[in-house]
Amino acid sequence: MSKLSVAIIFGGVSSEHEVSLVSGSSVIRNTPTDKYDITMLGITRDGRWLRYSGPVELIEEDKWADSAFVTPAFISPDRSHHGLVVLHESSYEIVRLDAVFPVLHGKNGEDGTIQGLFEIAGIPYVGCDPLASAMCMDKAVTHTILEDADIPQAKWSAVLQQDFKDFHTIEANLAYKLGYPMFVKPANAGSSVGISKAKDKASLKAALELAFQHDKKAVVEEFIDGAEVESAVLGNDDTIVSVLGEIVPCNEFYDYEAKYQNAASELHIPARIDEKTTAQIRETAAKAYRALGCSGLTRIDFFVKRDGSGIILNEPNTIPGFTSISMYPKLMDATGIPYSELIDRLFTLAIQKA
Repeated sequence: MSKLSVAIIFGGVSSEHEVSLVSGSSVIRNTPTDKYDITMLGITRDGRWLRYSGPVELIEEDKWADSAFVTPAFISPDRSHHGLVVLHESSYEIVRLDAVFPVLHGKNGEDGTIQGLFEIAGIPYVGCDPLASAMCMDKAVTHTILEDADIPQAKWSAVLQQDFKDFHTIEANLAYKLGYPMFVKPANAGSSVGISKAKDKASLKAALELAFQHDKKAVVEEFIDGAEVESAVLGNDDTIVSVLGEIVPCNEFYDYEAKYQNAASELHIPARIDEKTTAQIRETAAKAYRALGCSGLTRIDFFVKRDGSGIILNEPNTIPGFTSISMYPKLMDATGIPYSELIDRLFTLAIQKA
């Protein structure tokens, strides 16, 4: 049986570029080479596309783009190419691809934009389609869709940057609706980038200013006192919901540092919750996955309220972290799907969906 030709894409024009390098390296290392011929395709911070043929270590160290192992290349929108155009000095080469895995976190990677390119090119790809990606990326849209599906969430409100000049009115409305403390997030960002906990009027203003550095829209949510529990969902029409995992962050909340830079955060697999709550979360995760139109994979995060009053869906993540300490592959491994088999299943799901 001949091998399938696949591209693993890493980097990207996003505040989560560095995380993508680590996730992408991990996916490259764990893709079964007996079934797949791997093309490594990197996107630099300034948006250059480069085929990379060097050691994976240079990707992790963020030294790949300036190495001797790169050649300009890009996904062709021409369906007759069905793959990659590689540019040489006086010629070009077509690398036909059976599927691609965009291991790209944040903007331009999991917001539906690059998925639209794959759709135009007719190339199967791992993960959600453009619409589901965009809906899950924009936290205000996610809240709206999940509200319609009667899925429990925190109270929330959206704030546009253009309205920020009337901060005093905004603050009064948020304080009345949500109360302090509250969490402020860029509407379109991941990996907890730009998120702050606001405890008073002054810190709310600073939190909104930070969020607006990453997006023109912010989402503000009420504070939920609860345990952070995550689920991993895999599949297209038929889905698998993983064993659940619980996070005890080393910081006040599970911010960027706690996720990627500080090993002191605790992960408990399975989560330390009762069977009834576990079943409720797994059922709700599957329901949210369907409501948002997800396919391939999504990590869906929850809070379990400490007062025992129920669960709250926090947010979905359509291209979750794939680093060695990331929850999605760990949860799937605990469910009986080891890392290499997981990647194989993801490529299979991508081809089946197409």
